Amino acid sequence: MGRFSEKVAIVTGGASGIGAATVERLSSEGAKVMIADLGEPADTNRDVKFMRTDVSSEAQVNALVEATVKEWGQLDIMVNNAGIGSLSSTPDTDPETWEKIFAVNSTGVFLCCRAAIPHMREKGGAIVNTASISGLFGDYFMPAYNASKGAVVNYTRSLALECAEFGIRVNAVCPGLVETPLVSNVVGDPEDKEHWVGLIPLGRAARPEDIAAAIAFLSSEDAACVTGVNLPIDGGLTAHTGQPNLVTRAKLRAERNSG
Repeated sequence: MGRFSEKVAIVTGGASGIGAATVERLSSEGAKVMIADLGEPADTNRDVKFMRTDVSSEAQVNALVEATVKEWGQLDIMVNNAGIGSLSSTPDTDPETWEKIFAVNSTGVFLCCRAAIPHMREKGGAIVNTASISGLFGDYFMPAYNASKGAVVNYTRSLALECAEFGIRVNAVCPGLVETPLVSNVVGDPEDKEHWVGLIPLGRAARPEDIAAAIAFLSSEDAACVTGVNLPIDGGLTAHTGQPNLVTRAKLRAERNSG
């Protein structure tokens, strides 16, 4: 018996990357999973189904939740993972792009929670949102993404308070660099990737499976007393102030002077 036997989950953005890894993890531990995405997943089966869904559409989100409950009779876990990125300065960000980023990354989370919560009130449940360390701190030239993920971070806290009386736990994961198609264009150049990974204390990017493992934990009874948490999964990146490693710099100076 897995941790999620007798449980039903929805994973948005579940066809690739972190979402696909999450579907695999929840399914492997016994959950029945509905994948919501614009693109089709590689595989489905009796216990893993797919429904094409634009999370920024209230009608499509409502239909997704109703179809899931009709298929399996309940909804226990809502994983709001769908997201899109943007890289530009504020003057170069047109209002349409800003609205699109918020529609998917922030409003989509709200719409899915709004539709899912009524089905969880009786027996409790778990909601896990995919935020980002970019919702905890600022980045260069990512105003829309930073703002939209910051909204998810604080919405997660607010919703956790609202849902506690129903036994619905609400948490978020905040990934750093993850090896997914979303960041391939950013770290496609080996030099760029080396620089980015060099900032991470653990010395590597996260794998989608790393994030899926955290989502599974937060969705499970192992996290029965955890709610309102925004969990960084970034290899220690946000543990750093950004100041230099003074001990290492001192050693390098000593080596240079002794030579």
